[in-house]
Amino acid sequence: MPVPLETRTEMQAPEFKDFAKEMVDYISNYLENIRDRRVLPTVQPGYLRPLIPDEAPQQPDKWEDVMADIERVIMPGVTHWHSPKFHAYFPTANSYPAIVADMLSGAIACIGFTWIASPACTELEVVMLDWLGKMLDLPKEFLACSGGQGGGVIQGTASEATLVGLLGAKAKAMKRVKEEHPDWDDNTIVSKLVGYTSIQSHSSVERAGLLGGVKLRSLASDVDLKLRGETLERAIKEDLEAGLIPFYVVATLGTTNTCAFDRLDEIGPIGNKYNVWVHVDAAYAGSAFICPEYRYLMKGIETADSFNFNPHKWMLVNFDCSAMWLKEPYWIVNAFNVDPLYLKHDMQGSAPDYRHWQIPLGRRFRALKLWFVLRLYGIDNLQAHIRRHCGFAKQFEALCRADERFEIFGEVQMGLACFKLKGSNELNEQLLRRINGRGNIHLVPSKVNDVYFLRMAVCSRFTESSDIDFSWKEVAASADEVLAEQKK
Repeated sequence: MPVPLETRTEMQAPEFKDFAKEMVDYISNYLENIRDRRVLPTVQPGYLRPLIPDEAPQQPDKWEDVMADIERVIMPGVTHWHSPKFHAYFPTANSYPAIVADMLSGAIACIGFTWIASPACTELEVVMLDWLGKMLDLPKEFLACSGGQGGGVIQGTASEATLVGLLGAKAKAMKRVKEEHPDWDDNTIVSKLVGYTSIQSHSSVERAGLLGGVKLRSLASDVDLKLRGETLERAIKEDLEAGLIPFYVVATLGTTNTCAFDRLDEIGPIGNKYNVWVHVDAAYAGSAFICPEYRYLMKGIETADSFNFNPHKWMLVNFDCSAMWLKEPYWIVNAFNVDPLYLKHDMQGSAPDYRHWQIPLGRRFRALKLWFVLRLYGIDNLQAHIRRHCGFAKQFEALCRADERFEIFGEVQMGLACFKLKGSNELNEQLLRRINGRGNIHLVPSKVNDVYFLRMAVCSRFTESSDIDFSWKEVAASADEVLAEQKK
């Protein structure tokens, strides 16, 4: 017989309220005091296993014991991405409205693969992608509200968006080539397909080619680390002469290495000219396009077939929330369309079934995070957040240039400053080891044209001007130690 609700020992609503209130206090205290914690943990691989039992408990633990174990078990192994002392990679977004939205999403706990699976999940996403597209001043062809074919979707990551774009481009090219060469089979066509990207593009672009089963060529960038239109056209002509079928190009706006911007205004028209799908990866820097003064960097966006950026990087929306727009999403829908009876419903065709727009079937109610953040911050405050971070990068650049031992690598763009000690790669490798070894700030390196340099990304919404001064002093002090050792 079923166990009566009042005699069950699992957590019920009164305990949940107490637990949740305690957790909210813990979260706010953690975030507001995060700069007091060592940014990088000192634990070794395998640290956690001895701290917890070998097996799950037979009977439920007390939630108070779980709370106590957060500091004992979890926090010693946490890298504090939202510390003002964290300057590695690119930011990952975090805000109180987004955290609360994720609580609600977890409570509703729908799996919104079709409209009928939870109409609000689908319809809020459609509208939020229109709101966001308008904030970026995207061409109306990308927006569902324009009444055309276009629309937006939330993917998990930019890597997924790049792969989805590639598969849509592949489906479009296959259909066109089959009409031109009805005697060619699928394997013949796929063996001839070739896509393009910059050598500066993220590794996920290369991975998309591997997963999509097609060739992807990495093209040389110019002296400013940008992919140019003439380079793309030269590669396309070479491949056409070799009997290949150009079908896809990825233009990156804000590369991972240095935040360089490919010349979309040149790449786009070349892609259009040769019937090549143009996908724009603006994973990090795309958030800055909510500020009108940075939109010149997306010049040529009207030539793109798909566009993607991550609000979960720089726009205060917690992971995962990767916004993607398509002018002709039906190529994606057709490529992914597997329609068993148990997923059909009477309203098909009246609203998107987002399962056709992505790789997985299931999807969380991620649009809530966008809705909460956009409403509770407002565009003005989001723009101020972006501008503040860009200003901090310029502050770090000025401190670096004022020290004759250092030099800036490339151009300081957005919230990223790339720099190095004047000298060998080995010297800068030693510098990074010293900086991270001191444990007060955290940076990662990169290498372009065999030049090793350090990346200082402004990552925390809590960052203040004094934090940038602190980080620079850590860099300078580490350089003092490394250079002094060299003189011995």
